[in-house]
Amino acid sequence: MAKNPTAKLSEPTKEEKKGEEEVNPLEKPVIEVPVLSTEDEILANITLIGRAVSTIEPRFTIRVLRTLTTLRKKLNKKVLKNVLDQAFPKGSKTGQSLIANSIYSDLPSTSNNTEEMEVDSTSPEITDSSSTTQKKKFVSPIDNNNDLIPEGIMYLRLLLILQNLDAGKIVEAGEFALETTELISSLNRRTMDQIAAKVWFYLARSYELQGKLSELQSSLLAIRQTASLRKDETLEATVINLLLRSYLASQQYDQADKLIARTTYQGAANQAQTVRWLFYAGRLRAIQLNYTQAKNYLQTAIRRAPKDEVAPGYVQLIHKYYIIVILLTGVIPERAMFRKPVLKQALLPYFQIVQAVRIGDVTGFQKAFEQHEKVFLEDSTHFLILRLRHFVIKTALRTITLAYSRISLSDICIKLNLDSEEDTEYIVAKAIKDGVIDATIDHEKGYMVSNKIKNVYETDEPSKQFNARVQFCTQVYNESVRAMRYPPNAHRKELDTAADARERDREIAQLIQENENDADDMDDMGDL
Repeated sequence: MAKNPTAKLSEPTKEEKKGEEEVNPLEKPVIEVPVLSTEDEILANITLIGRAVSTIEPRFTIRVLRTLTTLRKKLNKKVLKNVLDQAFPKGSKTGQSLIANSIYSDLPSTSNNTEEMEVDSTSPEITDSSSTTQKKKFVSPIDNNNDLIPEGIMYLRLLLILQNLDAGKIVEAGEFALETTELISSLNRRTMDQIAAKVWFYLARSYELQGKLSELQSSLLAIRQTASLRKDETLEATVINLLLRSYLASQQYDQADKLIARTTYQGAANQAQTVRWLFYAGRLRAIQLNYTQAKNYLQTAIRRAPKDEVAPGYVQLIHKYYIIVILLTGVIPERAMFRKPVLKQALLPYFQIVQAVRIGDVTGFQKAFEQHEKVFLEDSTHFLILRLRHFVIKTALRTITLAYSRISLSDICIKLNLDSEEDTEYIVAKAIKDGVIDATIDHEKGYMVSNKIKNVYETDEPSKQFNARVQFCTQVYNESVRAMRYPPNAHRKELDTAADARERDREIAQLIQENENDADDMDDMGDL
């Protein structure tokens, strides 16, 4: 009997389906990435620091210090206690002194600690097994004295400083950081340079929170000289920025100018410190009325600044100074800058200032300044904004010049809400002298006459702008080339290749010589 071709095929069994699933090559295996706990992450960082010491590669230490921002949010009393117990070998006096230190014993528990206690109460078996596994896997990098290496100790002390700062114990954090800097100076190890820079940074931060940053200036000058002699670029860049911050906070502008003039800043040392240096240098140049150079510094700092989500406060502050500086250069900032989500609310007072400067509204400028004076004082931009009043008047004069070919000084005084006609005559004369407006004053008849507008392409302005843009592109290219990193010992591969090439040439020469000898032997045999 023939089979019916339209009959339904029998469904595959469960075993056949399982076999097809196993054989299916399109399915990608799911790889579960283990999530490290905070203790495991700190212990792994200590292992990386030990690797950096053994291989003399500072990039491993830099990789560890990059995790400080995220790791700082997870620190609490219980985490530090577990780390200190596991990091030091048994019987270590240094570990016992750190655990028993009063700066650690007084640390309050944070909210994260409460959450961890709840997790431990619900699943004690998982926690115990993970801790025992970590103890078996972690091998503490030790020195000749069978103790944790000094770099690891300084890293743990740095974590304790951060925990104290976050817990509000500013005085204790400053004392402990000062003690740590003394230990680093006594050890005098070059593998500790990156950690030393971080410790000095948070030491200055603790003193700044106490309002005593100026007391640290002598120590910072001494350590800067030591770092310069030792060619420690990271520490030197950090200390220079701390000194500039201290000078600007205490209004010691001459000292800050001398520091910038007499030091050679190593721009490739650290990206974060480079951005800080550009910001402080831009602030100083703006105070010194050098607005063009200040604009270049701040513009470069904005280009190199981290993402808005990483450091929103810094991005907002640097944009505030940049807006004021470009206003002082006579340029109105773009409206798109004020529409960014991170900057929209923070730059609202400055937007009102920009609007008043753009249209030359003296009354609106004064009203906006009085309304947001408290904000400007907190940002330390009020003294720069006060200088903008002259620019508001100049903008209004430029608008009047474009609108009127001739106008009396009394009408200008009314339009600008100035005090007297004599002040108006002085302001107009000053604007003509500075090149803000192209006009002349008839003092006898008391009016201002605007000159005809020249074609900009008949001047050297287009060529100047083109040269400035070419110079900017060349500077960006040179900085990118300097910032490139090359793999270590890459030149050895070229040497090996050259040695192999010489060996091949030697073999080829030897083969040619042997062939020539064979040819000579054939000649000696004569004619066959």
